[in-house]
Amino acid sequence: MTARILVVDDIPANLKLLEARLVAEYFDVLTAENGADALSICERTQVDVILLDIMMPEMDGFEVCERLKANPRTSHIPVVIVTALDQPADRVRGLKAGADDFLTKPVNDLQLISRVKSLVRLKMLSDELRIRSETTRDIMIEDLTRSGEPRLEEPAQVLVVDGRASSQERLIKTLKPIAEVTAMSDPQAAVFEAAENAFDLVIVNANFDDYDPLRLCSQLRSLERCRFIPVLLIVEEGAEPMVVRALDLGVNDYVLRPIDPNELVARSLTQIRRKRFNDRLRNSVKQSIELAVTDALTGLHNRRYLDNHLKTLFNRARQRGRELTVCITDIDRFKAVNDTHGHDVGDEVLREFAARLRSTVRGADLACRFGGEEFVIVMPDTTADTAATVAERLRAIIENKPFSLPEGAGTLTITASIGLATIGAGVDTPEQLMKQADLALYEAKKNGRNRVVAAAA
Repeated sequence: MTARILVVDDIPANLKLLEARLVAEYFDVLTAENGADALSICERTQVDVILLDIMMPEMDGFEVCERLKANPRTSHIPVVIVTALDQPADRVRGLKAGADDFLTKPVNDLQLISRVKSLVRLKMLSDELRIRSETTRDIMIEDLTRSGEPRLEEPAQVLVVDGRASSQERLIKTLKPIAEVTAMSDPQAAVFEAAENAFDLVIVNANFDDYDPLRLCSQLRSLERCRFIPVLLIVEEGAEPMVVRALDLGVNDYVLRPIDPNELVARSLTQIRRKRFNDRLRNSVKQSIELAVTDALTGLHNRRYLDNHLKTLFNRARQRGRELTVCITDIDRFKAVNDTHGHDVGDEVLREFAARLRSTVRGADLACRFGGEEFVIVMPDTTADTAATVAERLRAIIENKPFSLPEGAGTLTITASIGLATIGAGVDTPEQLMKQADLALYEAKKNGRNRVVAAAA
């Protein structure tokens, strides 16, 4: 996992120390010695996580964080406040300013790297959702994305999993002003409860006598129905190995005992707001795609969506120096299918072809019907060799299993030709990338069809 981390500290020795630790984990590190420079960097450069010192001249870290979170262009960047201040009031002030977490100096290496990796994973998800939401706005369906948004002022639903009745009562009392709380003592029953109900947050208190709380956290992350529910872990001071392992498992945050009520409320509100923000993005994307950018016959994205989203993926790949491959596939001699068997059969072939294509690609890939019998797959972070393997697998899946005709009227053998192109020298625009893939497809057709051809590097 790689990402760009901005370290902000007015003491050069601190900058160099954190930079060395992060570079050793293969992160791309930027540095700033004051708040103004940090804000400027975030305005002009893509940043994934910010490590922000509090005690700085002219503009302290609290003000920098508030400005970052107030700016729509930077509000989504996770901020970790790194400071020698370790009083509960300081942590609460930072969380209210919008910080996502605290690290206390001297910074522990394991907690630093685990926390950064956890926030990078979260930002990658949020980035993808934001990009897709922006695509819907670009194609003039912004009004559709506003329908069905969850109301942020509605009381939150929080599930507390705690092995002791006394601490359950204290947590319920603390959270009562912001949430409706369901408390349970049985971890396994809590997993089913989380999967069956719409919770905004699960709080796991690691005080069980005969149960590993990380097992519960792992189950919550592995189940599809509760994968996106934030999890907050409560642990004893000094339980560093458990915290590090929990963050690696996907736990979103943690609180140390003895619990400061204000900190627990502030951290809970942060997770609830983030959950509802991401839920809103998912809902808007789902509705808008269904209404405006889905091909009605195959259920894939249509060309309208491709034309807009490819630009975003292309620009992001170029800015980050990452791979991006486009695959154009065409059903061989499809006109003969329509002429011989009719358009109803042709439509059935297109639907089945799309289903096989969908089964081949990854969730991060963008699969579209380009028009007629042509389909496009956009594969982010995919080298030419990997894309060729995927394309060959798709070609074989199409050829090796005959397509069934409607009403038991027999089968058809269908083949496909595929052209590939990857970002490289001489490819400066999405249109040039598509053109190279189209020329490779032409070569595949000219050389006998039913084959994969990659554009020359």
